[in-house]
Amino acid sequence: MALFPFRLGVHPINWVGEDVKEHGDDTTYERIMDDIQSLGLTGTEMGRKFPADIVLLKRELAKRNIQLVSQWKSVLFSDPTYREQELEAFRQHARFLQEMGSKVISTCEVGGSLHFDPRRTPLEREIIPLDEEGWTSLVEGLNAAGCIAKEYGLKLTYHHHGGTVVESPAEIDKLMELTDPEVVYLLFDTGHALYGGADPLTLLRKHYDRIAYVHLKDVREAKLEQAKAEGSDFVTCIRNGVFTVPGDGHIDFRPIVQELIDRGYNGWALLEGEQDPAEHPARDYAARALDYLSSLLPEQEGERA
Repeated sequence: MALFPFRLGVHPINWVGEDVKEHGDDTTYERIMDDIQSLGLTGTEMGRKFPADIVLLKRELAKRNIQLVSQWKSVLFSDPTYREQELEAFRQHARFLQEMGSKVISTCEVGGSLHFDPRRTPLEREIIPLDEEGWTSLVEGLNAAGCIAKEYGLKLTYHHHGGTVVESPAEIDKLMELTDPEVVYLLFDTGHALYGGADPLTLLRKHYDRIAYVHLKDVREAKLEQAKAEGSDFVTCIRNGVFTVPGDGHIDFRPIVQELIDRGYNGWALLEGEQDPAEHPARDYAARALDYLSSLLPEQEGERA
């Protein structure tokens, strides 16, 4: 495998769905970790099949030389009545990730979302955008959580995400403008950028100075256009195969990889596909994505004829 100038890993969501539970639900954590090791990768996020026991989790990852890079943390900061309990839960999350040697917390506001907001009902069909009070509360909560993350030697990286209130380029811009750049960073996700209506390369360039973590995900454009025409929600898009790994969809990763190299990015970048592994075997697709990304790297002096 080619040597990347940034740290490359893979997300367990390629093997076991987080939002679509039937995807890979019978897959064991041993299978996922063994596949990651066999791919020659050394980083992953927490998956729902991974052991909850820290001692066991550490042992299983260490024997395969895999670092736990992060774990998703939903927050409900847009509603001030949830603030204190959400901040306490965030602190517990930060303690766990510090114990695991992680450096970033993947963080996403779920208020207003169809699928993640605990206050919503299954009968609803639209995302509820934030009003100005909601934005103010979200920003205050994120800044406070960012300070907590900093206490534990971590960075809060905000994950702009399909099906949530921070999805579009304008929403990402607003979040970056209003939050404290000293404690709130950005998780740049190529697939969610395109899904939300952004050009991934433009988003990367615009907010690079705030980016502390990267997810490399591709999108099947024809399936996305069909989903838009049908008014499909985010989870339905996953079920219908809108997302895939780099090199298997519409996004041109060459300028993205080059931009990361030119900027000297040396953090983690995780491969994501978020599709049904029964139709798209996770290890095979990850291997293909690695080959594709490797082909985009500039030639080293010693490799030139």
